Amino acid sequence: MDKYSVKDIEELNQRFENAEPEVLLSFFMEKYGDCIALSSSLSIEDQALTDMILKINPEARIFTLDTGRLFPETYQLIDKTNLHYNIKMEVFCPQTEALQEFVKELGINPFYENIEKRHACCEVRKLEPLRRAFKTLDAWICGLRKEQSVTRKEMKKIEWDEHHRLLKINPLIDWTESQVWDYIKANHVPYNKLHDSGYPSIGCEPCTRAVKPGEDIRAGRWWWESPEHRECGLHARTK
Repeated sequence: MDKYSVKDIEELNQRFENAEPEVLLSFFMEKYGDCIALSSSLSIEDQALTDMILKINPEARIFTLDTGRLFPETYQLIDKTNLHYNIKMEVFCPQTEALQEFVKELGINPFYENIEKRHACCEVRKLEPLRRAFKTLDAWICGLRKEQSVTRKEMKKIEWDEHHRLLKINPLIDWTESQVWDYIKANHVPYNKLHDSGYPSIGCEPCTRAVKPGEDIRAGRWWWESPEHRECGLHARTK
């Protein structure tokens, strides 16, 4: 698709500045049809968006990335979500040969050693599968919120993702965590039971821990790194 200019993005953000997530979703889902999808990590934000999206269009596309290192509870939630909404979520996995080569060269858990090896792991397990998922898309929907981390405070509802050359829609960017939970409970949306055990943000099992009282909600992700580095590259931004 054609690249959106800075002016285009500014105008879209002004247009939808005070719009509810469902309004934003309806507009772009109608505009892009089968060429837009929710990239779901099964977070509470993505589960809320799944509910909203399927109420707008029961045939809407939703995909997730199976890194091979997810929590058992996350795999259970994929099945529970599929059954609850009568859908078949698209699942993208790492390329077998690439993953085998990675493990042969660096080991099974090299990400604890340094950020370069952690990024290499995210590349083979998440980013390459994500690029395959993006091949049929012109726009993608994300569950990002500004409140989640220092790396997300400047994000907007609508962005041009230069890295992936897609329009990126963040309907919940201004929502608080309590707003998301209110929606989950009011609409009986399935969620990962690890959230009830101190896991506000859930990724791969070796890279996720429960947070302590008073800690940032992303403190349990890649906790051995500094906060400004705690992204996998999926949400890379070009300034």
